[in-house]
Amino acid sequence: MTTQKSSPFPDADKDRDIARDIPDTPQTRAPAYRLAFDDAEFMGRPELRPVRLQLELMKPELILQELGIETTIVLFGGARIPEPALKHTARTPKLAELTAYYDQARRFARIMTEHSMREGGKNHVIVTGGGPGVMEAGNRGAMDAGGRSIGLNVVLPHEQTPNPYVSPELCFNFHYFGIRKMHFLMRAEALCIFPGGFGTLDELFEALTLIQTRRMKPVPVLLFGHEFWEGVINFKALAEAGTIADADLALFKYVETAEEAVAIIETWEV
Repeated sequence: MTTQKSSPFPDADKDRDIARDIPDTPQTRAPAYRLAFDDAEFMGRPELRPVRLQLELMKPELILQELGIETTIVLFGGARIPEPALKHTARTPKLAELTAYYDQARRFARIMTEHSMREGGKNHVIVTGGGPGVMEAGNRGAMDAGGRSIGLNVVLPHEQTPNPYVSPELCFNFHYFGIRKMHFLMRAEALCIFPGGFGTLDELFEALTLIQTRRMKPVPVLLFGHEFWEGVINFKALAEAGTIADADLALFKYVETAEEAVAIIETWEV
């Protein structure tokens, strides 16, 4: 962890403790008397949204820096895809077929984490949304290799609990989807997109838009499952209509297996 520089001013944590250990009077009980940074009600005010946005950007950034994480491999994919042993719990027959991608995500994450660990564990670190399904598979594969992985959870009415395979010190929770998506891409060396729903599509198209508009450097964008993705999105129709350029079809590649994805990442040249 980064060593804090000495300061001539009182430590914030110490002042927080002092402020809580004071005589109980009408004045000290008043909300106005609370230290601003220790006042949850105040910090939750709509006017403080810019401050909360900044804090949500800074907290994971500082922790990742302190833990030496330099680059990541991102796994996006559906929360509703169970592991093959639990395919009988899938909501639809098609979803049961997609359980094969749980194994591919787990295998891919294991291989990439093994590569990361051979190089010191600072690069190629797996990052997922930290939830169930394909996200769980990614964190689980990293644990299979004996390495660490990142989970970027978000507060939702469902599916928001972190899976048990995320490294606890790298398990984050977000209020703002936008800041969460920034953290997915800020260190990304490659994006692996497995079958999923609205959230996965949102993450895929944001990344493609940023690369297309040169707001993000090109990285491998690998769509696992040619049949699934062509059935969901007709990219060629967009090019034929002229709403994207033919060259934009080269911004991503289809893959079927973990080994195929690893080979593309290892031979990638900008």
